[in-house]
Amino acid sequence: MLATERGVRIVRAVHGRREVEVDAAYEIGLSAELRRQYGAEALIGLYARFTLGDDRLDLLMRRAIWRALAARFGDGVHVGSGVGFKHPETFEVGHGVFIGAQAYLQGRFDGRCVIGDHVWIGPQSYLDARDLAIEEYVGWGPGAKVLGSTHTGIPVDVPVIETDLEIRPVRIEAWADIGTNAVVLPGVTVGRGSLVGAGAVVTTDVPPFAVVAGVPARFLRWREGGKSHGEAAR
Repeated sequence: MLATERGVRIVRAVHGRREVEVDAAYEIGLSAELRRQYGAEALIGLYARFTLGDDRLDLLMRRAIWRALAARFGDGVHVGSGVGFKHPETFEVGHGVFIGAQAYLQGRFDGRCVIGDHVWIGPQSYLDARDLAIEEYVGWGPGAKVLGSTHTGIPVDVPVIETDLEIRPVRIEAWADIGTNAVVLPGVTVGRGSLVGAGAVVTTDVPPFAVVAGVPARFLRWREGGKSHGEAAR
C-alpha cells in the first residue's frame, strides 16, 4: 500500500491481477450431465433454486448451470447472487470473468454477447446484450448500463413500443473502464484503454485512451501516454 496526501490510499488491484485456476474436472462433468439430463427451460428453473445464496454450493451451481447453457464458458468465472439473464445460449464468456450481484444480462434469441477474459462487471449492472462485445480486461462499474436497441418510432400513429426495434452493435474494446452508473447507447464503440466517467451518457464513439464524462459524454483529456491533441485532430 502506498500512502498519499489527504488520506487517499493506493492499493494493488485484485481482480485484474488474479491468476485464473482451471475449473475442477468434476465441475465440468457436472455441467455436461446437467446439459444431458435437462433442457434449457428446466435448467433455468433449477438455477432459480441457487440464485440468492453465496455459499460454495450456490456459487458452484450457478457456474455449472451457466456453463451448461452458454455457447462458451471459461474457467474461474464468478456469478454473483441475484444475477439474471435471458437467452444465455447466445453468451460467450471468457476466463476469469466477474459478474456482480444483481446484474442482468439480456440476450436475444438471434443475437450474440461476447465477454472477454478478466472482465469485471459490477453489481446491479444492466447489459442489453443483443449484439454486444466486451473485450478483455474491461471494468464495468456498478449500476452501469448498455443499451443495444431502440424503437424506430415509425409510424407515429401507433405507440412507440409497437414500432420495430433497431438493433445496433455495441463494442467495448480491451482495457476500457466504464464508470459507475454510466450509460452506453446503441451503436457506440468505446475505444481501447479509454475511461468513461461515472454517470456519463455515451452517445458517440470514444477514441482509444480518451477520458470522457458528462451528459452527453464529452472529451476531457487523453490518458497519460495516449494520443496528443494534435494526433486526434488528424
